[in-house]
Amino acid sequence: MEFQERYGLYREMAEEYLRGLFTVGQPYGRLQEAMGYSLLAGGKRVRPVLALAVCETLGGEPATALPLGCALELVHTYSLIHDDLPCMDNDDLRRGRPTCHKVYGETMAVLAGDALQAEAFRLIAAAPGLSGEQRAEAVFALASACGGDGMVAGQVLDVNGLTGGETELRRLCALKTGALLRAAAALGSIAAGASPENRQGAEDYAAHIGLAFQVRDDMLDVIADQAEFGKPVGSDREEGKWTFVDLLGLDGCGALVAEETRLAKSAVSKFKNNEFLLDLADSLSERRA
Repeated sequence: MEFQERYGLYREMAEEYLRGLFTVGQPYGRLQEAMGYSLLAGGKRVRPVLALAVCETLGGEPATALPLGCALELVHTYSLIHDDLPCMDNDDLRRGRPTCHKVYGETMAVLAGDALQAEAFRLIAAAPGLSGEQRAEAVFALASACGGDGMVAGQVLDVNGLTGGETELRRLCALKTGALLRAAAALGSIAAGASPENRQGAEDYAAHIGLAFQVRDDMLDVIADQAEFGKPVGSDREEGKWTFVDLLGLDGCGALVAEETRLAKSAVSKFKNNEFLLDLADSLSERRA
């Protein structure tokens, strides 16, 4: 199966699962509307795709990892809703359309993000085909990735401007972007019942594509077409954020993306049937949106 076909299959599995999660026939149905508005707004679904791909690469059934990968997408979506709020980045557009708080108001946007985070752990707790030990391990992996020593910590570094050099920027990326990608690899490994060695390789792979992903994102904030990018171009500079482009320039960023992509591919070089993961690393390094 070709890379794009397989990516499309994984992505559609995730989309179908996510579409079936929330109903609006409740007195508080506007909450579900706001949750669904952001959750079903499209996007590449990189995180659930990675979880499914790692699971299958390591000998598991992708369907077993589906609730775990989609739980991760709920957490990612909640982070985007909160990230866009006026008290943080104050963005009006996300994925080419008005952000959640622009449509539903700030209060409902906060509550939608809160609910999505809680629902993520419910999905893992109820995931079929896993042992109780696997579910507990998955909950621990996700909580570690999105909590005070993970994604939220990265957001603190970002909003407080606690970055001024490459070491600090790498730390921010490892927390804010890389933590959820590493979690995707961990969750896929857990669903597959992978060995500690293979799980480590998958997580190392994810850490490297996470840095490459963020550096490429910084580049796109300078060079992308706004209609294709789906959010305002140049917003990082307007907000006074220090990025890899400021530090390394576009050529230096391109070299760093290439190096991190090489390291990612090396981390899974011993995996059987690793072609999709290799192609995924290349695809993310070349993305235009």
